[in-house]
Amino acid sequence: MKRLDNKWALVTGSSRGIGRAIVKALAERGCNMVLHARTLAHLSSINAEITAMNVKTHCIAGELSTQAGIDAIIAGVKAGPGYVDILYNNAAVSNQSTPVFEFSAAEWLRTFQVNVFAMAQLCAAFGPSMRERGYGRIVNVTSGIAGQPDLAPYSASKAAVDKYTKDLAVEFKDSNVLVNHIDPGWIKTDLGGPNAWEEVSSVIPGMLVPVLLDDKGPSGRFYAAQDFKGL
Repeated sequence: MKRLDNKWALVTGSSRGIGRAIVKALAERGCNMVLHARTLAHLSSINAEITAMNVKTHCIAGELSTQAGIDAIIAGVKAGPGYVDILYNNAAVSNQSTPVFEFSAAEWLRTFQVNVFAMAQLCAAFGPSMRERGYGRIVNVTSGIAGQPDLAPYSASKAAVDKYTKDLAVEFKDSNVLVNHIDPGWIKTDLGGPNAWEEVSSVIPGMLVPVLLDDKGPSGRFYAAQDFKGL
């Protein structure tokens, strides 16, 4: 098993669903965890579980929907370990099914704020120091959603995630900061809903693949977690 001892990882949306599964899988490999949720109270359960695994934890809270919340997340990391080796941009929002021409400008902005703008700010906050230290793994969670105009803001935001990931991979070309994007699949979470095809447990080990890449490995690549289901 490839270990991540002494590394620090920030997983946005750590308290439940896919984020919680990623946190537990990273901690099992010895990774220290910066746990994030909207409020610190939401982290009590996962923090207790991870602390029992003999890794370090640091809890931070902040809404990705507001600049103040993003600033709080960045300040929280700096007040804790001071940096992260792994940035996992997992947290996202979706939309209520709506006729495509009826989405308000506010709904488009809300979706892009959380799914794209916040992600880009976190990459900007922590990516350059990864390059300085000679190691970094940035993973942006995307989606395979297609043919659903009733969820157009979510779909378009994930297309923006894909393009930004590829651009960032070029920025970090020839460094050991690897930037990749991954689709977990349609998962039974608060975002995916009860009719989704897969259980949360199916995303592991796939969601770890872009974190565990060898030094100077692939960057700007798309992965599908379900391709690794059952391994």
